[in-house]
Amino acid sequence: MNPKPFIALDFPTWERTSDFLNLFSESLNVKVGMELYLQNGPVILEKILSKNHRIFLDLKLHDIPNTVYGAMKGLAGFDLELLNVHAAGGGVMMEKALEGLYAGTPVNHKRAQLIAVTQLTSTTEAQMQKEQLIPTTINESVLHYATLAKQAGLDGVVCSPHEASLISEHCGNDFLRVTPGIRLANDQAGDQKRVTTPHLARELGSSYIVVGRSITAAENPVLAYERIVHEWEANA
Repeated sequence: MNPKPFIALDFPTWERTSDFLNLFSESLNVKVGMELYLQNGPVILEKILSKNHRIFLDLKLHDIPNTVYGAMKGLAGFDLELLNVHAAGGGVMMEKALEGLYAGTPVNHKRAQLIAVTQLTSTTEAQMQKEQLIPTTINESVLHYATLAKQAGLDGVVCSPHEASLISEHCGNDFLRVTPGIRLANDQAGDQKRVTTPHLARELGSSYIVVGRSITAAENPVLAYERIVHEWEANA
């Protein structure tokens, strides 16, 4: 995959998405999440791909194994870079997701990489312990989910940069650590809790970073993107 940051296209319509993408003269790594996908359907993927952008489809599938298998088999027909599921769905569900991805990938096409969400970057340790009734540290929970994902054959996980080096140490450096919750130093954290800058994310061991509002809500999104790329690549 191209190592550039993924821009989270958290827009409700194709028109707003297209206006944003047209600001850029280069091919981008972009993340399509629930807001954009569910309000526009699969056609949104075709439109973005037609502009030669690379897509991380962030739907966080979490259901019974057979349902996830079928959904993943259908999504595999698109030329995507990354897809994800929730690790909390369990090892069998993740295995079936991977099976569906292989089954649906067209012949002579490279399958998308499959990663699992560990703990959302909007979740604090206290919240996890109180609301999910997980009595460990958030690092232990994230590592447990990452280990399950690796055992299921997945390519990596979604985590915060704060857990990236721990996962690399236990699961190997080739096991992807895709990290949202990235902000420039002076930006508001918003609803994210476990956040870092692009520079620190690289130092902490992120494989890829996902950046949303620091770019999409910036006065000049192109300049904000270039600054993030510069910070991200400075330690490469």
